Amino acid sequence: MGRSNRRSQQVMAPILAASAAALLTGCHTTDPQRCVDEQGRIVDAKFCQGLQPGQTAVGDLNNNGGHYDNGIFYPHIYRYYYGGSGGGFGSFVSGGGYMPTPGHSYSVGSGTSRGGFGSSFSGGEGGHGGGGGE
Repeated sequence: MGRSNRRSQQVMAPILAASAAALLTGCHTTDPQRCVDEQGRIVDAKFCQGLQPGQTAVGDLNNNGGHYDNGIFYPHIYRYYYGGSGGGFGSFVSGGGYMPTPGHSYSVGSGTSRGGFGSSFSGGEGGHGGGGGE
């Protein structure tokens, strides 16, 4: 190999590495973070406001967060569901989990981004779930 070929390889290697790093960080996608009830149905994000990963909120009479059956109030349980798929309010989520995957970014319907670099989220249950009962 000639001397000029070695020089161009020495110059090209760092450029290729920098380009690959820029592409990987520039093509970052944000996964959805949805508020769901105990059955995995998508509900208004206000029911999960202020919740951290793994926390749940109990519905009450003031926010229409439950139902009566034979005079007994049964509250809904709300929590965030990370990633996966699902439609609008009332549809069921699937393919994600109840804990965020470390290193991923999540976006609540309002456009608030949570997670990603500098995030305090931890846990290994990302991708786990797929419905209620967990």
